[in-house]
Amino acid sequence: MTQITMNPLKIGDLIIPVPIVQGGMGIGISLSGLASAVANLGGIGVIAAAGIGMLESDGRINYQQACVRRLREEIRQARSQTNGVLGVNIMVALTNFEELVKTAIEEKIDIIFAGAGIPFDLPQLVPKSSKTKLAPIISSAKAASVIIKRWWTKYQYVPDAFVVEGPKAGGHLGFREDQITHPDCQLEAILPQVIEETNSYKDQFSQDIPIIAAGGLWTGEDIFNIINLGAFGVQMASKFVATDECDASIDFKNAYIQAQKQDIGIIKSPLGMPGRAILNDFTAQAQDGKKTPYTCPFHCIKPCDYKNSPYCIGLALVNAKNGKFKGGFAFAGANAYKAEKIEPVKTVFQKLKSEYAQAAKNISKSQALSR
Repeated sequence: MTQITMNPLKIGDLIIPVPIVQGGMGIGISLSGLASAVANLGGIGVIAAAGIGMLESDGRINYQQACVRRLREEIRQARSQTNGVLGVNIMVALTNFEELVKTAIEEKIDIIFAGAGIPFDLPQLVPKSSKTKLAPIISSAKAASVIIKRWWTKYQYVPDAFVVEGPKAGGHLGFREDQITHPDCQLEAILPQVIEETNSYKDQFSQDIPIIAAGGLWTGEDIFNIINLGAFGVQMASKFVATDECDASIDFKNAYIQAQKQDIGIIKSPLGMPGRAILNDFTAQAQDGKKTPYTCPFHCIKPCDYKNSPYCIGLALVNAKNGKFKGGFAFAGANAYKAEKIEPVKTVFQKLKSEYAQAAKNISKSQALSR
């Protein structure tokens, strides 16, 4: 019997054999180790640029330079370990967004994923000779339309892809708190709207804009179902935390394994937006107002009002990355509690492929019985 497999993801001249993008997880969770492992298995491995300079010994005194230096090193390290497709995730809200984009392009990264804000002028930073692809991360059809019109009018550039992220994702969310559980804002609702919006430009540009679905996807069956809704591929982040190759500490990985469904909830970030995390004593104290403002050593994110923030989110996340949960917390997707054990990325890919194939067989069988 012919094995049922996922179709490759095509982004311009990039061919990704397995249509899985490993989502970028900032402040040291997804670096060259995880990214190269995913790329070697045919997906897109992604290095997260957010807070990357905090991992350097001089991060507190030379934060901007440390970020550029460490990002360059991580890209080069990943390249030395894989011939696969590599990307970087760079938050638009970062104070050094432009410098990090330029660094990634200098290092000939395959694709840049840009979220946490609308990257209005991202094409301006890309030389015409560059082959680096640009993929904004969005949460609505309106955002897709705004970016397409802006990029085409001002730069004659069409987005190479979009990542559509639903409200079940981990980390900072592109939704108001009242939208997070609203049926109209779920990934399955917004994905078709984005596809319809981008398809309306198909004739004008004579090219597809591949849509990658993200947020709460956990199994191969999830991948099958969302691709059946029209997605070209998927982005999965939390799924890859409990792996041997993830760059976080063993304590961070174990936080996922030990988490129960009720332990994952919504917090209000110092940035003024909701985020999804594994709740702990630190988040409870912050919620109760027991955390005190902290002098900012980094000024890493533009909208952060550090003088009135209850804590430094950068330090909280780097503490968690290192397993120091008394001083921080872990961001996590809605289904992160389903992590059961730490295993190789190769095993994760094998399971996802097997689950995908089984879901396809189940549908075929169901359709045959209904005839």
